[in-house]
Amino acid sequence: MVSNDQQHNETIDEVIDEQVEEQQEVEVQEDSRLDELEKLAEENQQRYLRAQADFDNFRRRTQKEKEDLAQYASMKLIGQLLPVVDNFERAVSAATANQDFDALAKGVDMIFRQLEQTLQQEGLKAMEAVGEAFNPEFHQAIMTVESDEHEEGIVVEEVQKGYILKDRVLRPAMVKVSG
Repeated sequence: MVSNDQQHNETIDEVIDEQVEEQQEVEVQEDSRLDELEKLAEENQQRYLRAQADFDNFRRRTQKEKEDLAQYASMKLIGQLLPVVDNFERAVSAATANQDFDALAKGVDMIFRQLEQTLQQEGLKAMEAVGEAFNPEFHQAIMTVESDEHEEGIVVEEVQKGYILKDRVLRPAMVKVSG
């Protein structure tokens, strides 16, 4: 017969064994959960490193594109101006050979119109200043003059043309203003 103490000890041992088994199961579950979390952390670290590398490559590429754009920005305009240069060469060559200055003047006028047309296609417009009210955003006054024809603050003479490129003042017009 088994004594009460033995029975009690066996029950305690069983409870301890159960608790040890439960603890081991919990530890196994925690170890597997820890492994999962470590794996997830490693995957996230790799994704982060790839994203960082992609961003660095993107930054370098856009910087290079920006430098190329700045270096070759005038390429299109210069390509459009080359026919004008060619026509100037032809006009000078023809005038030197023929000594026909009327033809030279006519040729230079045609070339000037060609140049104006090319610049207008790129968005360049000459300002109309004479007769307009003086505006410091568009005009640079170089002197004031007395005028019986115009009231005060009106542009009476344009000394140098002003130009607008698309919607910005490229160069203000140098003007004389009535005072």
